[in-house]
Amino acid sequence: MFGDKASLTAQGAALHRAAHQLLDHPPIFPDPLALRIIGREAEKALRGGAPRHILPGAAGLRAFLAVRSRFTEDCLVEAMAGGIGQYVLLGAGLDTFAYRGAYDPARLRIFEVDHPATQEWKRRRLRDADIALPRSVFYVPVDFERETVGEGLVRAGFDFAAPAFFAWLGVVYYLTRETVIETLRFVAQRTGASSEIVFDYPQAADTTSPAQRRAMQMVAARVSSVGEPFRTAFKPEEIKGTLLNLGFSRIEDMDAAALNARYCRGRDDAFALRGSAHMVRAGT
Repeated sequence: MFGDKASLTAQGAALHRAAHQLLDHPPIFPDPLALRIIGREAEKALRGGAPRHILPGAAGLRAFLAVRSRFTEDCLVEAMAGGIGQYVLLGAGLDTFAYRGAYDPARLRIFEVDHPATQEWKRRRLRDADIALPRSVFYVPVDFERETVGEGLVRAGFDFAAPAFFAWLGVVYYLTRETVIETLRFVAQRTGASSEIVFDYPQAADTTSPAQRRAMQMVAARVSSVGEPFRTAFKPEEIKGTLLNLGFSRIEDMDAAALNARYCRGRDDAFALRGSAHMVRAGT
């Protein structure tokens, strides 16, 4: 993302989630608002079979994005059962959790953190789709490279003394390594409050298979062409060591094989992850 323009990759991810509702049965991640949030023209194009998001070659990426959202919300449900009452989406994009009526607003406050231009674009999308804005949702405009998450959350009335669950999906790729580590440090070292975070990261190319490298290179070229280049990747042992050094004590790192075993086993349509991105759940 650059300047005052909304993120095109956020729209791309939303299109894949919407296509998942149409193409993959049963859906791994059912989302009744996925088609509405992308806008009428985009929905019409998807239903008409036009965009690349419905092509056979897009299935692996679509599977990852569906599983990524499902895994995150499964973890959130567990965290809420343990007493967490604050949910922070770092780089919320067109995520629809807050608007689906899937939670008790008296028990959960949701903070959507995103680049100011992307956040305003999302709010226009919600208005155009006639999707109501719950009172339990707080919008936090933050440019991750120029302001800290903490500074934005202070403005929004976040309770730093209370436990919180953070989701950071599809963002690490585009930030500098220093920004990634500082954001994780913020989550880990909030004084007096336990925290959990779920995030995804790309595995360093020199530790992946040739097929995985080719697939990642294709995605990287596509996002770079719209001005949102990949900047950061990690080796699995590196991310684990970083998290331990920052103060996280419970770490689950799942690659495509582990995520397929959890979410895609036994399907008749061969719908499965094929890339080298990982999902991490870490808690203090």
